[in-house]
Amino acid sequence: MNFLLVFIISFAFAFFFVKVTIKYAASFGLVDNPKIRNHPAALHRKIIPRAGGLPIFVSFLITSILMVPYSQKLAGILLGGLILVGVGILDDKYDLKTKYKFLAQILAALVVVASGIGISFITNPAHILAGGDVVRLDQVRVIFDFLGTHSILIFADLLAVFWIIWVINMVNFAAGVDGQLGGISVIVLMVIFAASLRYYPDPSQTIVTKLALAGAGATLGFLIFNFYPAKIFPGDSGSYFLGFLIAVLSILSGAKIGTAVLVMAIPLVDGVFTVIRRLFQKKSPFLGDRKHLHHLLLELGLSQRTVSLFYWLLCAILGAVALILPPTQKLFVGVFIAIIVLGGIIWLNFNLPTKARK
Repeated sequence: MNFLLVFIISFAFAFFFVKVTIKYAASFGLVDNPKIRNHPAALHRKIIPRAGGLPIFVSFLITSILMVPYSQKLAGILLGGLILVGVGILDDKYDLKTKYKFLAQILAALVVVASGIGISFITNPAHILAGGDVVRLDQVRVIFDFLGTHSILIFADLLAVFWIIWVINMVNFAAGVDGQLGGISVIVLMVIFAASLRYYPDPSQTIVTKLALAGAGATLGFLIFNFYPAKIFPGDSGSYFLGFLIAVLSILSGAKIGTAVLVMAIPLVDGVFTVIRRLFQKKSPFLGDRKHLHHLLLELGLSQRTVSLFYWLLCAILGAVALILPPTQKLFVGVFIAIIVLGGIIWLNFNLPTKARK
């Protein structure tokens, strides 16, 4: 009941705050007008409120303060989220340059790492087929004095920063059609919640279980208004915060990074392929286009609802697989799925009509 209450409170706050945001977004210029903002990947034809990350974060913040015991790590997560949502809101209004948004991602990741969250170990790739031991990343420590004694775990902290920034951007790429991002995020957060229950009542996992539920509840409250036809968009504020939350909680839940990767295999493979494709074309990896997998599926004749449900279903199936299989089998499934998705993306890029691929 304690867990259920976290979910209900977060959902109820989000449901209310999303309605408020929809009502007043235009007054603050937080809208997406396709006639003014001519983004190549835009699918809508009317003015729709942005800034969906604001009600999600506010609901998450209130629920966390009410239901989660205070800790330095919680403070780091909330402050990092605040940075991303704040910059995201500014981008929703002013369309900031990419470098400013990227700097905000780095700052948010550093805040989290400074709060004590890092990737202290990974499964040894050379031994994974034999059941795997781990490679410790917390052995190299730098101690310094600045307003007190502090330490930096070089490899653990660097990998955590890279992981957080990477997931933020991959999740942002998944905000393609109405409801796609929200549904994927709810599923991933619920899988992280389920994975963390294995260690309950370990006090170190209490923060994960409750924050995952708070995030899932807030996102579901938003998703009701974001599913096709969307009444509000997540904007960068929403996609950045949800990517950030998924990345951080996957670290906290016993370094279940492999689980998160498997659940998000489809959007992650699509995102990596997109970055590589744009770099080969000598374009910015952050420059929008209509060649993401979800756009290609639309060109095949699928509706936005069908594409969203397609992503949800596959993520849910992979989430169940991630919870059941041991690490070795997860690796095989992940590689298998990645090959299939990559092959499908390449095939669609070369076999759709030329007009559809532009």
